[in-house]
Amino acid sequence: MAICPICNGFKMLHLTCPKCNSELKEGGRIMDYYDDYSPYMMIDHLKLEDGYPTTYSNHKCPHLFYCAKCGFEDVKLIKEQDPV
Repeated sequence: MAICPICNGFKMLHLTCPKCNSELKEGGRIMDYYDDYSPYMMIDHLKLEDGYPTTYSNHKCPHLFYCAKCGFEDVKLIKEQDPV
């Protein structure tokens, strides 16, 4: 089973907002925003319904990044790693 380096704190991304050049904040997995129980559901099951057709098969974890200054939002697909 692959694991997400962002979810597990192994890696941080420092991205810049394309609109205002502020640093984007990491808002977590997009699946956690679906409903009250989604943060507690199995990640692989949620990937089958997340709207991104290859997140499950390509071992990617969709994360929300947003700008607190101008409100820009973007989803980045983070490549998961094999556990060591």
